[in-house]
Amino acid sequence: MSNNDDKLRDEYPEDLIRGGERGKYAARYRESEHFVAIDPEMHELFPDAESVNKALREYAAEKKKSAP
Repeated sequence: MSNNDDKLRDEYPEDLIRGGERGKYAARYRESEHFVAIDPEMHELFPDAESVNKALREYAAEKKKSAP
């Protein structure tokens, strides 16, 4: 690997170039909500978290009813 391969691009923020702090946001990420990407065509049916959660709760309730 040449030294040119190690160089960061000019468009990267200055704080990244100077060196960051590893794991700075890791604890906050673990405590936060979990995000799941949905396909673009599903966004029309589920435009927000409320609609997704409602559909998942209904699905879970049906699965519980049909479970042996």
